[in-house]
Amino acid sequence: MTTSRRIQILRASERPATAWLNGGGVTREVAGFPAGAGLDAFDWRVSLADVAAAGPFSEFPGIDRVITLVEGPGMVLTVDGTEHHVDAPYRPFAFSGEAATDCRLLAGPVVDFNVMTRRGKVTAHLDLVTAPVSADVPPGGAVLVVCLAGSTTIEATVEGTVEAAAATALEASAEISADSTEPAHRDTVQLARYDAALLDHPGAHRLRVDGVTAVVTFRPAR
Repeated sequence: MTTSRRIQILRASERPATAWLNGGGVTREVAGFPAGAGLDAFDWRVSLADVAAAGPFSEFPGIDRVITLVEGPGMVLTVDGTEHHVDAPYRPFAFSGEAATDCRLLAGPVVDFNVMTRRGKVTAHLDLVTAPVSADVPPGGAVLVVCLAGSTTIEATVEGTVEAAAATALEASAEISADSTEPAHRDTVQLARYDAALLDHPGAHRLRVDGVTAVVTFRPAR
């Protein structure tokens, strides 16, 4: 992970894979809160999963889930006995973590994007954007930006000194320059496919999107 003044950069190349117990795929955690929390203790968790074979999903009591197809021909999820076709890219499907869920692949492996939140603790709003947009961090919350296709550039401007944090798709760290004579500073970070950035400082963040980007806004539950 690379951290600029206001943006935590989470490179896909630094993300370890965890094999499923049933051998049907692997999961790579993008980010979670609290940091380092296990599967029974997180408030929210975002991951990318490579699904290579049919089989049941693990149950997560008390968890709300949203799954989005990002690669491959799709799958059929049977949730508490009802079939749902998840075969259109970038179309989120929400279901309860405690539901008995089984997966059947339609025509080969897939990659899916997963957002999980602990019910009663935090809520998540998922936007899949293809054009410039502003991302605002809510009070007590956070925004996770994940580039799902193409590239994404994030700019954050606040009062202070000038700081430019730029990272290419091949760089694992940001190059930072500063000029204390300017009245404001701006962090600029470029994300390649499956790179992510965690925004947890108040302020406006401008996203320039060339492709498809997931913007997940987390808020404390009321």
